[in-house]
Amino acid sequence: MRRRPRTAAIPLHRHSLPQMAIDAVLVAISYYVAYKLRFDQGLPERYDDLLKATVGWTVLMSVVVFAMFRLYQRWWRYTRQRDYVSIVQAVVVATLATAGFVALVKPVTAPSKAGEVAVSIPTGVLGTFFLLTLALVGGARWAAHAVYERPLHGFRANKDARGVLIVGAGDGGQLVLREILRNPGLGLTPVGFVDDDPLKKGQRIDGVKVLGTTGDDFAEVLEEVAPDEVTIAVPSAPGTLRARVVRECRKVGIPVRTLPTVFELLQTGGNLVQQVREVQVEDVLGREPVLMDIEKYGRYLAGENVMVTGAGGSIGSELCRQIARVGPRRLILLDHAEDNLFKIQRELIDERHVHPDGLGIVLADCKHGERMREVFRAHRPTIVFHAAAYKHVGLMETNPVEAVNNNAIATRLLARLAGEHGVRRFVLVSTDKAVSPATVMGASKALAEYAIEAATVRWPGTRYSAVRFGNVLGSSGSVVPIFRRQIARGGPVTVTDPRMKRYFMTIPEAVQLILRSGNLGGDDPMPGGEIYVLDMGEPVEIMQLARDMIELSGLRPDEDIAIDVIGRRPGEKLDEELYNPFERVQPTPVQKISRAERDPLDPAQVEAIFNEIHLLVLEGDAAALAVKVAELTAAGRAVLPQLAD
Repeated sequence: MRRRPRTAAIPLHRHSLPQMAIDAVLVAISYYVAYKLRFDQGLPERYDDLLKATVGWTVLMSVVVFAMFRLYQRWWRYTRQRDYVSIVQAVVVATLATAGFVALVKPVTAPSKAGEVAVSIPTGVLGTFFLLTLALVGGARWAAHAVYERPLHGFRANKDARGVLIVGAGDGGQLVLREILRNPGLGLTPVGFVDDDPLKKGQRIDGVKVLGTTGDDFAEVLEEVAPDEVTIAVPSAPGTLRARVVRECRKVGIPVRTLPTVFELLQTGGNLVQQVREVQVEDVLGREPVLMDIEKYGRYLAGENVMVTGAGGSIGSELCRQIARVGPRRLILLDHAEDNLFKIQRELIDERHVHPDGLGIVLADCKHGERMREVFRAHRPTIVFHAAAYKHVGLMETNPVEAVNNNAIATRLLARLAGEHGVRRFVLVSTDKAVSPATVMGASKALAEYAIEAATVRWPGTRYSAVRFGNVLGSSGSVVPIFRRQIARGGPVTVTDPRMKRYFMTIPEAVQLILRSGNLGGDDPMPGGEIYVLDMGEPVEIMQLARDMIELSGLRPDEDIAIDVIGRRPGEKLDEELYNPFERVQPTPVQKISRAERDPLDPAQVEAIFNEIHLLVLEGDAAALAVKVAELTAAGRAVLPQLAD
């Protein structure tokens, strides 16, 4: 990627010069008044001369100091608490600089018994100058901010403005309130706050009262205020809070909207209130999202040649978006689906996530050995994220040859090429269906994990790892888009078993886990081949998920939209697991990320097994392949040889 040009030491904008001019006038006034207040009986001639000789230099030095403390980087109407701290520091330095200038330059002298002596600034003048400058410079910014936050003409909403009850009296709620006050044209008027902190009840924020809590008295507040809509203004709110608010509002027919989540706010900008959207099922799943600083934990990707397989898929495309933010030397997008690859390429370029010269676009199939060798030779990736996989359980059951070939054999191929071409890190995107697999898809991913284990021993120069997690909301294989389509066409919504539960996470969370895991254990003495697993909270009942999605669509389950129980498919489990019975859960330095420790397999035996499976794939013997794969993954690897101690 092209390097960004260095910014100036003291960055300014088009409003900086007027700000400097105003500050210069304020400093001059402060300096003049400080002398007048100190000598209220009349200014002695020598101090009058000192004032005239130093006022220009004082103003110039003060403005330069203010610029050095970056007081002109932002518009005054956006002044925040941290800016006032900088103002105090800048005024202190400006005052000391004025005193130092007079002491060193000695611009005015006066006769004395010992001869001519330099006239210094009286301590009282310096103290008064400091206080006046601080008051005027800080006060000017406070006034600009106050006028912008609440215009002098006051807030006048339209007569037909919709009353909004804001959930959350913290920073998010205050931002929503300010946007409403600044923009009467939005047609909204705040009727109050509710907050989960009972100590805030009765307080006023910018004149708007906190009416109650989001707990037991929330329903009572809704009844008393009768707002036209409710806005959840807590971007980091857990799903339990959102679900409780939605449930109570649905009872009385009040629509609910929400601020974007923390993940969305990181990737969007613009008017905050205009970003408020309808509540989605992702918002009410009940688990707190895991948020990581990608700029910090993804730093190991900066300046690297990073390749993402399956780059056009749901996980692969989000990997590309987040990797692009940390500035890789080259980002290589590999996918065999032309449309998906084109979409992510255009998005990265159009959204300016990456310069076109920093992209490598590869239309290829991971299963083709010679083509993959060409790709590795041409692009020389140093880090590989292998996200390409077939993941639709039902399709893989009827196409076991393709499932094993794409998910297992192709993973072994890429792991081998990574080792042969000196790739430093190789991360496999795995799934909880690889745990005690009961389907061909799950078994193929379990074999992919075995391939990573074997590659770790054979190519110790490459750091191999796998990342295992549950269902991803919004991915092509998730139940959520299926339910959405069924609701859109009027139902019925089909659930295989009312007792079924699944783990869920959002796509940005999954990708953050993958990227963070890619750098775990980088320099530790462990041999590599680790499997990292996210603590995904409590599993979600699929039946309840279906009901929530119907209600979020403004409809009633079993009345407006029917729910049909169609029975489990072959191999489908009621509950998914994150760890095999033979694995031991070990902590990692990262909160909510654990490691699945297990006894290593003999890599030679694993290679022999893969050769046998590969032969069945080449022969297209689906029946024999299904039997063999089931045998290899049955009973928790009991049939596979362990590596001797």
